[in-house]
Amino acid sequence: GSSVTDEAQAALASGQQLATGILLTKDIVNAPHNVLNSESLAETAKRIAQDSTDGCISCEILNKDECEKRGMGAYLGVARGSETDPQFIHLTYKPKGDVKKKVGIIGKGLLFDTGGYNIKTQMMALMKFDCGGAAAVLGAARAIGAMQPEGVEAHFIVAACENMINAKAMVPSDILTASNGKTIEVLNTDAEGRLTLADALVFADKEVGAESIIELSTLTGACMVSLGKKIAGVWTSNDELASELGEVSKKTGDKSWRMPLENEYMEQITGGQFADLKNIGGPYGGAITAALFLQHFVSKKKPFAHIDIAGPVWDDKEGATGYGAKLVVEWVRRQGL
Repeated sequence: GSSVTDEAQAALASGQQLATGILLTKDIVNAPHNVLNSESLAETAKRIAQDSTDGCISCEILNKDECEKRGMGAYLGVARGSETDPQFIHLTYKPKGDVKKKVGIIGKGLLFDTGGYNIKTQMMALMKFDCGGAAAVLGAARAIGAMQPEGVEAHFIVAACENMINAKAMVPSDILTASNGKTIEVLNTDAEGRLTLADALVFADKEVGAESIIELSTLTGACMVSLGKKIAGVWTSNDELASELGEVSKKTGDKSWRMPLENEYMEQITGGQFADLKNIGGPYGGAITAALFLQHFVSKKKPFAHIDIAGPVWDDKEGATGYGAKLVVEWVRRQGL
């Protein structure tokens, strides 16, 4: 009957819409730094809003002054070494009818990561992929802007910059103040992603008022050591959010595994003599201490998941995998049901 063909047509249409998002995710990750920097990523975000169905997505780019007004010292500390000014990207998707839930999706957007003054001695040629989280989030936004899921207002947030070396770049022992007032001692300039994410999380939590937050980042080599190159790690203290992300993983094929948010390791990043937090812990459990660091920038009771996608974002034979776009789209869609 016609209902079957209608269903098939709808499924085909949503598949095509999803594909446009996944392709954008791949393009962003594959693009080298001399093609795609923070400014061109911000332009891409503006285009996503322009191309969205019925203008359902709006785009706001905060410039350096606007970030300074908000006290985003952690993000701006990393951005000091960038060739371009920082671009804080905020896309807002609004559905046609009532909003049942408002969510925040954050992607780490380091367009290139040299490591800074703690310069990388291996794998630097792959560090164009350090915007993998941002790529997944923007790819998902593109798909959502075409699909227009009901009942959910979604905020896609990327604090874009590069981690480079120049006369202005941060150096080890610098102390940065994040937008929630927490002070952070930079013991290693190559643990920079969490510094940019800190201010993005505070923005999603406090300024946007998202009811639940997920964040994707190519955050640690330690996560790749523990889970390999096909599986992302998920850290959350919220069991409901954990099982939801587990289901979404199964449905989309973007593989993930829940990891321990072990509070006993917290002392590795707190208790320094000069600041509230240190940006790295000890030699072991680095993916866990990174996840613990991020907990300091979201309200305690709020459902929040950190997803470390350092492994699955890249395939040595194929290049960018498009990992995370489907995961985000499906998670957002479910929030409006």
